[in-house]
Amino acid sequence: MSVLRKGSAAGRGPGGPGKGGAGPAATGAGATVIRTEASPYGSRRLVIETDGAASAAYLLDSRDRVVGACWLANHRPAPAAPDQGRLDGGRAPLLPASHVRHPEGRPALDGDALEVVWFEEGDGVAVLEAGEPLCVIPGWSDIGRGIPGYSRDATDQSPFAFPLDDEAEEFGPRVGRARDHWKVCDADGSWADFQQSVLGHLLQRLGPGGHYWHDVGRQLPGGNGAPSPVVGVTERPARGDRGFTVLSTVGMSRQRMPTVELYEDDVAPYSRIELAVATTLPSQRAGSIFPWLAQYPWRVVTWFAAGDVVKWYHDAHTFPLNTGEASWEGVLLLDDPSRLDGPVVPGLTGLSTEGDPVRWLWLVPITDEEHRYAKNEGSDALVRRLAQQNRSWVVS
Repeated sequence: MSVLRKGSAAGRGPGGPGKGGAGPAATGAGATVIRTEASPYGSRRLVIETDGAASAAYLLDSRDRVVGACWLANHRPAPAAPDQGRLDGGRAPLLPASHVRHPEGRPALDGDALEVVWFEEGDGVAVLEAGEPLCVIPGWSDIGRGIPGYSRDATDQSPFAFPLDDEAEEFGPRVGRARDHWKVCDADGSWADFQQSVLGHLLQRLGPGGHYWHDVGRQLPGGNGAPSPVVGVTERPARGDRGFTVLSTVGMSRQRMPTVELYEDDVAPYSRIELAVATTLPSQRAGSIFPWLAQYPWRVVTWFAAGDVVKWYHDAHTFPLNTGEASWEGVLLLDDPSRLDGPVVPGLTGLSTEGDPVRWLWLVPITDEEHRYAKNEGSDALVRRLAQQNRSWVVS
């Protein structure tokens, strides 16, 4: 493992989600893996290593690149200063006595006895020992920028660990919330209860449903086959007062999206979404856009916000919303599509999950040139341009 080694990191790019990371991981000299576990979404993996002198935890992405790391413990007497030789040799450091809770060293960790609790977003993780947090590597941990995880046995900040005690008031409740979330997800009937709450909400807002597609989003290239999130798609056919069909995801809002906290102080208004498209195209054809997007935030480790533009991953002619009259190659996500031309937008607000409001983001197809324009000029500029062109938010 590339032990607590600094590397480059990349984040959300202009006009659309993206993710980068540090360089490839390489096994450290003499290190033994005592615990490894993948996140429920398969996009992150926790690895805990020790070489008998010190232990460390690493958060890897789907390409086995280190995106977060944290020193856990010294297992021999602490030196007066950091051991540069260990760092130069690619091994986890022995933190100095001034920075550790146990200057004499603590017993070895029992990997099998540790409890791993993933945050519901899937981009951060806590490790518990005897029911108490041993370390937390949050989604914002970035070893490339000198932001390590938080360790119980660290008493002062260093490039290798921050004191967990300093953030106990934040992480304690968050770990508890994460445990509760996964217990609920694993409980019999919990998915059906959630599904019915969303479908009942849409019944009130859009009328009776038509076809329903179960568990979309696992057949794309790069899919990891992880067991969650489960996302379906519901059809709300056109009716007397509405000349278009609405297709909506059901399930994205069951879990918060990753990385929102990197951009918003209060994540609750932004972290839970469903996606929708209004269309006069055949429903099965238009609905085939959702397997691409339904699990995108958790697969790529990013979030969808109003104004994002997302580029189609394959050849333009395979884009599900193409009609032959335009060559769409991506989508613009809008929480207020009434900024564009078209009929009155159905109101879908009023649903909440675990106390967080659920927002619907509507899909508007765009060309490759429009995608590049949004990246260069911003999505607001693109919306204004589309409005001037009388572009409708309904896909016809």
